Amino acid sequence: MPRPSLRFLLSHPAHLIALGFGSGLSRFAPGTVGTLWAWVAFLVMQRWLSSAVIGWVILVSVPIGWWACTVTAHHMNVADPGAIVWDEVAAFWLVLWLVMPAGLLAQTIAFALFRFFDAAKPGPVAWADQLFKQRDATSETMRWTAAGFGILFDDFVAAFCALLVIALWRAW
Repeated sequence: MPRPSLRFLLSHPAHLIALGFGSGLSRFAPGTVGTLWAWVAFLVMQRWLSSAVIGWVILVSVPIGWWACTVTAHHMNVADPGAIVWDEVAAFWLVLWLVMPAGLLAQTIAFALFRFFDAAKPGPVAWADQLFKQRDATSETMRWTAAGFGILFDDFVAAFCALLVIALWRAW
């Protein structure tokens, strides 16, 4: 399928969410653009919501994102389309939520570490990325549901790796 269009984005609520409210439409590095959108959205949330409420937003964003990524990947007929960026959004929100309060430099380092682990996929991130792509399901729905979860899972492993590096850096 060709890159999704604005029309595709607006044709279903799942597309709007999965494509990061349009950030996934970027022709250049949609994952990075989606992560930048997540960063700005987090800073906006931080102005209006308590840390606890942001935690709930992140928690709720996971099953909603699973649904949105599943539906959108199915409609695109691609197991893990690059235009789907909700995985970056939810995972980077988690990173920021756990490192805040932090200055701009620390946030930038968190961004760079998360993008490194998400894009380069070293070690456990590569394992997580392949885990759901190799699984055969007995029904079409199960296969797409697994694909939707797999889209999110490797980004949360990348977030964990970034957080581990940050924790080791802070401990040192």
